[in-house]
Amino acid sequence: MKKKTRAAASRAGKRPKSAASGREIAPRRASGQASRPPAVSNGTRATIRRLKAELARTQAQIEELQASADTDYLLGIANRRGFERELNRAIAYMKRYRAFGALIVLDVDRLKPINDAFGHAAGDQVLKEIVAALLAHVRASDIVGRLGGDEFALLLWNLSETDARAKAAALEEAIDRLSFVFDGRTITAGASAGVAVLDTHSEAGRALEAADSAMYVRKALRRHEAKFADL
Repeated sequence: MKKKTRAAASRAGKRPKSAASGREIAPRRASGQASRPPAVSNGTRATIRRLKAELARTQAQIEELQASADTDYLLGIANRRGFERELNRAIAYMKRYRAFGALIVLDVDRLKPINDAFGHAAGDQVLKEIVAALLAHVRASDIVGRLGGDEFALLLWNLSETDARAKAAALEEAIDRLSFVFDGRTITAGASAGVAVLDTHSEAGRALEAADSAMYVRKALRRHEAKFADL
């Protein structure tokens, strides 16, 4: 007989061949028998360690760039992008856990005349001391950010509207008390603050607009009060 059965081929010490291709059929491994992983050379291990270290460095650089993109380089606080991101996160948290808080938008008075009279280095010093005063009046969980120019925003947790307005008044007073000496002249700046309440119904853009509008109303009132005091 020309064709041999697989059993016969096995008894003869030969591998059976596939009827379709004529190739030898490899013997099957016993059930449960695991194949050995290929050996890894020392050179391959060193390459893997090097690639992991490079990946860790790259990830650290990405995190550093992301942090710098959200931080005001002069003042070391959140810039507008960073603050808006934190505000959106806070509102999402408030909606989920029924928390509340307040948003204060604060605009520095008389910064442009200081820049014009004494230079931008003087204006930068004023901004730095104002930020130090703001940070001294908030908790570690609160967020202080620079929206741009001489405008700042504060995200304050668990404050009622009454408490938030009291905090805004305290911030104005703290900044009004600051004084600066440039070219032998003592200069004051001042600030006006507006408040918006944050709760489960808040939206970041509208809250910023509301606090900003309240700040401009407050600024106009302070100007009127100053003119009345001069009279």
